[in-house]
Amino acid sequence: MSTGSTLFQDWLEACVNNVGMALEKALPGATEVPAQLHEAMRYATLGGGKRVRATLVYAAGKAALQQGVAIESYSHALDRAAAAVELIHSYSLIHDDLPCMDDDVLRRGQPTVHVRFGEATAMLAGDALQPLAFAELAKMPVAPALVVQAVQVLGQVAGSLGMVGGQAIDLASVNQALTLEQLQFMHRLKTGALIEGSVLLGAIVTGATSETRQALETYGSAIGLAFQIVDDILDVTVDTEGLGKTAGKDAHENKPTYVSIMGLEESRDFARKLHEVALEAIKPLGDSAIRLKELADFIIHRSY
Repeated sequence: MSTGSTLFQDWLEACVNNVGMALEKALPGATEVPAQLHEAMRYATLGGGKRVRATLVYAAGKAALQQGVAIESYSHALDRAAAAVELIHSYSLIHDDLPCMDDDVLRRGQPTVHVRFGEATAMLAGDALQPLAFAELAKMPVAPALVVQAVQVLGQVAGSLGMVGGQAIDLASVNQALTLEQLQFMHRLKTGALIEGSVLLGAIVTGATSETRQALETYGSAIGLAFQIVDDILDVTVDTEGLGKTAGKDAHENKPTYVSIMGLEESRDFARKLHEVALEAIKPLGDSAIRLKELADFIIHRSY
């Protein structure tokens, strides 16, 4: 993983390559029985994506590193933690796209898993990716107490009090008039929880102090919510080809979004304010948090 004075885009590409290799090692081979299931798992997980959650693991690990300790000594553990969050994220996308959920046919510019492999195989592929994520955390070469902490964090942010709970609220909110506070609560769970969890996993792996962990929690919470606001903005400002998924779907299905509640410009202002909160939180970490700053900029200014 590139660090130091390396340009951000080079570092980002290195992180994406690293987690890609880690996922390749973690996933069963496409021809291993049951072959169709394993092919679907690989299709969902290795088919591209921004890998924002994985790169947040790497960036937070660097930010939390004790002075004088080489990041390379934690590279294998960070790779497994980054793979774990991507496995959870991939499983969630498979299930979100199912006809009984968001019912989408396009993801990352390709047919969704259930379109390609059928609903039953898609459901099972998501089911299989989830435990594989925890198996990756269990293999991290760090102190057992840190492995336990990592498993606890990922279990919390991925479950009914995190991502899955947020999705349940989202499904129940179609055609409902939510307040801004209700919308924020939903998205702090649905989108923000796994992003914050990714930051915390990086911090856990490299042994963050309590002060550093608090700073990273604030950063992760702010940037996780900002990520969703930008998603809502892009859904109404970018076409399907640019997004790689069906544009305008939330409005078509009458789902509450930041844009529908606040308007486009106020949503942009809110995202900028959260960006400022995130950057302010990591200021005390100095140069070690430069990648987190750059990732926050990337999340806010992305166009897809």
